[in-house]
Amino acid sequence: MKTAFIFPGQGAQYVGMGLEISEKYDVAKKTFLEANEALGFDIKKLCFEGPKEELVKTEITQPAILTTSVAILRVLESLGLSAETTAGLSLGEYASLVYSEVFNFSDAVRLVNKRGKYMQEAVPLGKGTMAAIIGLDREEVEDITKKVSNEKGIVECANYNCPGQIVISGEVDPVEKSCELAKEKGAKRALVLPVSAPFHSSLLTPAGDKLEKELNKVNFGKMNKKVISNVTGDYIKDTKEIKDLLIKQVSMPVLWEDTVNLMLNDGIDTFIEIGPGKSLRSFVKKTARKRKAKVNCSNIENLKGLNKLLEKL
Repeated sequence: MKTAFIFPGQGAQYVGMGLEISEKYDVAKKTFLEANEALGFDIKKLCFEGPKEELVKTEITQPAILTTSVAILRVLESLGLSAETTAGLSLGEYASLVYSEVFNFSDAVRLVNKRGKYMQEAVPLGKGTMAAIIGLDREEVEDITKKVSNEKGIVECANYNCPGQIVISGEVDPVEKSCELAKEKGAKRALVLPVSAPFHSSLLTPAGDKLEKELNKVNFGKMNKKVISNVTGDYIKDTKEIKDLLIKQVSMPVLWEDTVNLMLNDGIDTFIEIGPGKSLRSFVKKTARKRKAKVNCSNIENLKGLNKLLEKL
């Protein structure tokens, strides 16, 4: 059995995340208190009690999900679980870098708070959006976005989640036009998403520039686990690459399907999604199914998920 720890990104948040596990495990509770101290506000209360309107603000969502993911990760580590490879979807990459000891948790949670703020500020509200295209392959979606970009403005592929599921991002009109063309090409669905900014598009380049200044303040530790980058869909070879990759990550597409394929190629057959939600588990299963590969997938967001995993092992 070869195991990977994978971590979710923005959109997985919900009020109450992490509460159950932190009530049972002191190491999880201490993680939320550590986040409170690092951030200077009560992220623990926002995760456990909301309100939802605050939790969905990008600069709150990002540290909230990271804190919940790391709290659960620390429980797994305290129970003797480990993985040699790790990856995260967008924001989730920061949890992977904490697990690999590139970042200490306090630095990471402050970084993603700023990252969320800069991403939201990069594009005025109402100017940008994202949409999920279901049922077309990546070449078809790329052709559509190139055609529309030439005619109407910025729209780009933002997330290659799994076979037949690609998220596009950009200005509102070009995204909506791309959805129309995708339906004409036979997409099963083309849905504009309820997001506040066009994440992982070139419109977010200014956010990456601001993030660079924050990354310059952080000490990078030696990487002690294999980490796969969203930007390249490949292993990070050297710690010196990480700053540049995280700057680019803000405005470049997330190569999640490529990431999963790399892990499958390397014989990883057990995927443990750590943190709120279960989207990544679904993406892994769909990617593996296309290759007729057998995988074991778990998601750990509460005691039920944790107990199921422990029974399997």
